Amino acid sequence: MTNKTLYLVDGSSYLFRAFFVPNLRRLTSKDGHPTGVIYGVSNMIQRMLDEYNPTYMAVVFDAKGKTFRHDMYAEYKANRPPMPDELRMQLQPTKDVIKAMGIPLIEVPHVEADDVIGTLAKKAEARGVETLVSTSDKDLAQLVSKHVTLVNTMSDTVLDEAAVFDKFGVKPSQIIDYLALIGDSSDNIPGVNKVGPKTAAKWLADYGSVDNIIKHADEFKGKVGEYLREGINQLKLSRELVIIKQDCDIAYEPDDFLIGDKDIQTLNQIGQQYDMKRFAELTAEGVKKEPEVKTDYQCIDDLKDLARYLKTVEQSGLVAVDLETTSLQPIGAEIVGLSLCCEDNKAVYVPIGHTEDSQQLDLSDVLDVLLPVLNKVKIIGQHFKYDLNVLSNYGRSVETLEYDTMLESYVLDPAANRHDMDTLADIHLNRQTTKYEDICGKGVKQIPFAEVSIQQATHYAAEDADITWQLHHKLWSDLKDLPQCAVFQELEMPLVSVLASMEQTGVLIDKGELDKQSRELGETMTQLEQKAYEIAGKEFNLGSPKQLQQILFEEQGIPVKKKTPGGQPSTAEDVLHDLAADYELPDVILEHRSLSKLKSTYTDKLPQEISAQTGRVHTSYHQAVTSTGRLSSSNPNLQNIPIRTEEGRKIRKAFIAEPGWQVMAADYSQIELRIMAHLSQDEQLLKAFKNGIDIHSQTASQVFNVTLDEVDGSQRRAAKAINFGLMYGMSAFGLSKQLHVSRKEAAGYMAQYFNQFPKVEAFIEGIKEQAAEQGYLDTLFGRRLYFPDITNRNARVRAGAERAAINAPMQGTAADIIKKAMLAVYREIKNADDIKLIMQVHDELVFEIKQDSAQKWSEKIKTIMEDVVSLDVPLEVEYGMGGNWDEAH
Repeated sequence: MTNKTLYLVDGSSYLFRAFFVPNLRRLTSKDGHPTGVIYGVSNMIQRMLDEYNPTYMAVVFDAKGKTFRHDMYAEYKANRPPMPDELRMQLQPTKDVIKAMGIPLIEVPHVEADDVIGTLAKKAEARGVETLVSTSDKDLAQLVSKHVTLVNTMSDTVLDEAAVFDKFGVKPSQIIDYLALIGDSSDNIPGVNKVGPKTAAKWLADYGSVDNIIKHADEFKGKVGEYLREGINQLKLSRELVIIKQDCDIAYEPDDFLIGDKDIQTLNQIGQQYDMKRFAELTAEGVKKEPEVKTDYQCIDDLKDLARYLKTVEQSGLVAVDLETTSLQPIGAEIVGLSLCCEDNKAVYVPIGHTEDSQQLDLSDVLDVLLPVLNKVKIIGQHFKYDLNVLSNYGRSVETLEYDTMLESYVLDPAANRHDMDTLADIHLNRQTTKYEDICGKGVKQIPFAEVSIQQATHYAAEDADITWQLHHKLWSDLKDLPQCAVFQELEMPLVSVLASMEQTGVLIDKGELDKQSRELGETMTQLEQKAYEIAGKEFNLGSPKQLQQILFEEQGIPVKKKTPGGQPSTAEDVLHDLAADYELPDVILEHRSLSKLKSTYTDKLPQEISAQTGRVHTSYHQAVTSTGRLSSSNPNLQNIPIRTEEGRKIRKAFIAEPGWQVMAADYSQIELRIMAHLSQDEQLLKAFKNGIDIHSQTASQVFNVTLDEVDGSQRRAAKAINFGLMYGMSAFGLSKQLHVSRKEAAGYMAQYFNQFPKVEAFIEGIKEQAAEQGYLDTLFGRRLYFPDITNRNARVRAGAERAAINAPMQGTAADIIKKAMLAVYREIKNADDIKLIMQVHDELVFEIKQDSAQKWSEKIKTIMEDVVSLDVPLEVEYGMGGNWDEAH
């Protein structure tokens, strides 16, 4: 690109891109005004300025109101929801920032931003000026030519003519026809039914254009040919709708697009108004451009030099540490190198296992001098549980982990779903880090880190330690004076070593039992398939939604309950559950799906996850995923093992103990209901729990107006659904579906419940009001849970946030309690050789205990768990023992 190049930014694309970045969504001013979009868009534009140093530039936005396409097709964009309030509130301030940055901003009534961009690109080309368009909108690919290029700065992809063909399978000149064929659900452009990207690309390769496809429509065979012929008029309309207008009434004079001087006063006012230091601390030079960071990253390949650096670490008393390894799976991973940092922008890298033929240090020598120093100072890590597990492969450990930047970010905002170092560096430090793929490549061409040159590895790894160091200081300054700091220091950080120990221990799996279950599941699935064929009167693919639609709704005449976004009858699981109450085939399909999932996810897959080094399965526990503080797990996902069916419960038989040991499972009983009793202070609930009365029977007695002795099984089951349903914010409609009663009857149950437990109703209403007023709620122990959609104007979105808010104090407090229990139990058993904590699942802890110690430990663990916190109702722990996890229940 030359300095004459016209740079056009698709402002609307930038707006929505910034709005949906999780960590940006939590940014607000002191008075609660959202600022993430203002920050994000200005940051992206500044990045464009830094990278391309343009002379001519404009940011183009969609103007308010309908466009000429609405005149052509009244349903154009009819599916789009209104702009979210949180985005609308930031729209004008964002535009004000852009103008104050000296960048021309364009909006043209009755056309879209794409049309303005297309017109300007064409007029620029006529004057011999090249155009670069920054966007993520695929529609603009039709503009690509020798003189027009697209760039997506988020994915770092550039679309020239060759790249368009590589991505879409068609030339830029065919993009209009391609888009017309596939349609666009977001713009409500219909396209041709059942024609997707691959079919469209093939047709255009064969016929060249939509006009030629229409001319030869009779040659297209099968159902898709029928759809084509039926939709020819619709196809012609779709084609007109996707064409970007290139003759808008807008002049192109190059000087109109010159980037001007910054308006320092306006930028300062915006910064002060919205508490954005990015603008509030400007210098006379304009927007405070982040200075090019000067770093000092050194490679240490001599033990004496390492010893000298470790003296600096010891004097600092605080150090960021990061390991580079051979695998993302920590158990069995080998150390390739390690980096250390105890000063901004200065870090060192110690190479150990690179394939490069140059001087490196011996791992044992490094650990021998490093670990004694690390155990004297405070360690900062980013997801350091991984590093602890890798060190355990060598029989080494550190005990001085004090801070983890992933967990600092998580405790500050558990609702954000990204707490990785690269994202945090971008948000909090305005730093773009070197990505793993940048030095190792992607996909099949990716090389192991050990094959990366030591020079490249030094910058990459040292930067990791440096960024971790700087992130900690930024995040800790935000966190240290907040109430939730106690959650970080007393729960999350101590838990890291407990989880690391559990992961290192792993779980013993009976492969033979799983093989047997896989065979049995396969046989049952075959029987279910035969049964389905008999009901349908023919063979069909039970996993094909299209064939299911035809059989259920066309051939069997079953009423359609719900449709897909494409207008087809839905065969989703909730729909089949509704139908299964009245029709046999949906019930058979559901059972087949359930068994298929069990087989593929557990009985077939678990044996593949047994470690060759240990003979055990080592699940990974995740602290920074769920918004409520609950742990999640993967490889395998222990939280999702189904226990409501006999086949699901059987999976637990494969989780076994060593010979001479037993499995013990200790489970908090009805913990969330007990927490609700404590928080609501409802006398009836408090009394029931204090007196050891079964809470579901108590509820049934109150709702159905019978004595406790008269409560039958069906009434207790209904009461259980009511207890948990109300705690999860369930409506009368949801309860009616669960209990298979009318909505009126369900509403009556709810009214009777609240009549008997009035403080519960007041508590629930109070939660909703508090969440709406504050935007957050706190658990009993200070964990803060955010609800950004609690005041959303969209009723459905708002209702979902309210449901989440109702349950959050109970579920979040339960999460805190089980974590407190894990810490207390681990302190007791840490140095014992006859007990191991091997799993945590929901409100349950699972142990392996030597048989002759089983009774001693089971009673002790029950006591520890029940006494770990003091509520106004007693906590109750139920436990069991057995040769496997299933027998322990």
